[in-house]
Formats: sequence, C-alpha cells, structure tokens
Amino acid sequence: MTKNRLQEPLPRLDINVQVRQKILPYCRLKKGEIWQDSIAGHQVGVFDATVSNDVSQIFCGQSAALAIQDPPYNIIVGNHNTQGLGKTSLAEYIEFCRKWIENTLSILAKDASLYVWLGADQKDHFQPLPDFMILMRDYPDIVSRSFITMRNQRGYGTQKNWMAVRQECLYYVKGNAYFDVQAEYTDIPKILRGYYKKIDGQLKENFERSKSENIRAGNVWVDIQQVFYRMQENVPGCYAQKPIKCIERIVKASSQPGDCITDFFAHSGTTLIVGEILKRKVITFDCDEIFAEITIRRLEHFRKTGQLGWQCANPFPEVGDLVAFENEVDTPEQPSTRLGEL
Repeated sequence: MTKNRLQEPLPRLDINVQVRQKILPYCRLKKGEIWQDSIAGHQVGVFDATVSNDVSQIFCGQSAALAIQDPPYNIIVGNHNTQGLGKTSLAEYIEFCRKWIENTLSILAKDASLYVWLGADQKDHFQPLPDFMILMRDYPDIVSRSFITMRNQRGYGTQKNWMAVRQECLYYVKGNAYFDVQAEYTDIPKILRGYYKKIDGQLKENFERSKSENIRAGNVWVDIQQVFYRMQENVPGCYAQKPIKCIERIVKASSQPGDCITDFFAHSGTTLIVGEILKRKVITFDCDEIFAEITIRRLEHFRKTGQLGWQCANPFPEVGDLVAFENEVDTPEQPSTRLGEL
C-alpha cells in the first residue's frame, strides 16, 4: 500500500554512497578532530567508540555521570540475512560491543549510570540482546537495574507474527548512581483504579494516595511518539533516531544539572540537544563525519530558531534536495551497513 507524504530532501545517509559524497565536503570535522562549543562547553568529535585512544583523546581526563549508548543494533547478525545489508556474525557484533563497553566504563565517574538501547531480532533467537546481556556479566563493577521497553507508535504489519512495536533499553549503574524518578511524570493519566493500601488505618486506593493526575514512569514506556517525518524534531537522512522525550526522561532521572553526560554514537544529535535544554555538558562523537556534522548543525539550528530538528527541511542546504518521496511504499525496517549509531 502506498501513501502520500511530505517531501524529504535526503535519503538514508548511512547507506547512500552518492549523496554521502556530495555532503562530505561540507563537514567541518575530519577523523580525530573535535568541535569545542564556546557557549556551554559541549564537545563533538569524529572518533571510533571501539578505539580506546580515540575515547581518551576526546575525554582528556574528564568523566561522565551518565552514558546513553545507542549502537547500531539493527545490523543483521548471524545467518538471518534476507536483505543482504550490514551482515556481521553474532560473535563479531558482541566483540564490537565489548570494545565500546570497556571504553565507556573507562570514562564513567565513580558513581554513574549507563543506558544501552539494544534490539532483539525475533526472527533469529532475539539476538543480539541475550548475548549482550551475558557479556555485561563480565563487568562486576556494573550492576543491572532495569529492563526498559519503549513502545513504537508505528509498527510493521504482519499476518504471520505479532507486530514488532517495541525498543529495548538496558539500565545499569556503577557505584551509588544518582536516580530520581520523582523528576519525571509521564503524560499517561491515572485511569486504572485499584491497588488498595492501608494509610493511618484507612484503606485507600491509588487515586487517593497521590496528588498527581498522572503516573510516574515505570519500565514500560507507552507515552512516547516514535520520530517520523511530520515531527519538528525529525532529522532527514537519520534513520531510526531516538525521540527527544525518551532521552529527556533518562537524563532527568539519572543526572543533575551541570553533570557531564556522553553518547558514543551521536547520529542525529539527540543527546546533545537534550543536554543543551537540561543544562548538562555533553561529550559526544560518531565514527561518521556526516553524523558529527549533523549533530553540530542541529545544536546551532536549535539555538538560532528554537526548533528541535528540521522536520522535512534540509540540514545541508548547500547541496539542495537530493531525493523526494511523494508516493512511498512502506517497507520493513532495514539494517545499517556501518558500526556507527542508528
């Protein structure tokens, strides 16, 4: 089934070689270079999350109270490869994860939090999620705290299986990490009655025990809209970007104003935007020069216009619109061909 949609100026930037060649000359950073923000102290670089010297170079002795990592978990792993894109073995993917996890641990503060977004391929034994969980057992200084599920508002239809409408996030802590769930109420109204409890000898239900009309966030998030082309925060060319609202929830609950937070897979720059809004210093980087440039431009665009993204405008007006989708056929989610963030 086809659908009409607004024009988008860019295709997926991780896999379109011709468009990438047109954009690369307009990227201000090359491999190993850092952009220093003179206003809030943010740093953006072009580095490899798996290379310890790269991570040491951009941190330069600094530590982070919070790391939010969103690696390319929809790369096809193992033998299941119907699309022919981005195939890597499960062992190779887990070794990739081991390297960036160890580099993450090397820059975390004594008391810190780590969130990892990671998928589960329901067509191939739910990998790489289970093997990643087993990998994390190798690091006794990191303690598992929660398994968060975020519901996608838009899933991919199927008549042969349950429709996949979720993304998984693993929450770990190091030491006595800061956490304040009181800081984050959801938009979900408190509509479910029940859960009675005696208070001062009187039996009261949940409506009576709390002054808020809404419920606090648990580890199942159903109130966050998946980013798509009609949303202001949409960044054309950035496939599967995380919603600002979910990153805000993490940052509010697991860090405080003035803290340093990090994201090793900058991609569309969402963590940087959230850090800017919530007054955290952000150190972020990507192995891809184009996504590092988008991250910087998104911050500059936000400061200039107050807009969280471009919706369907072009982050690279220098090159003009390079593709326009007017009648697009909905297709299954396709994997990345690179080991940078999606």
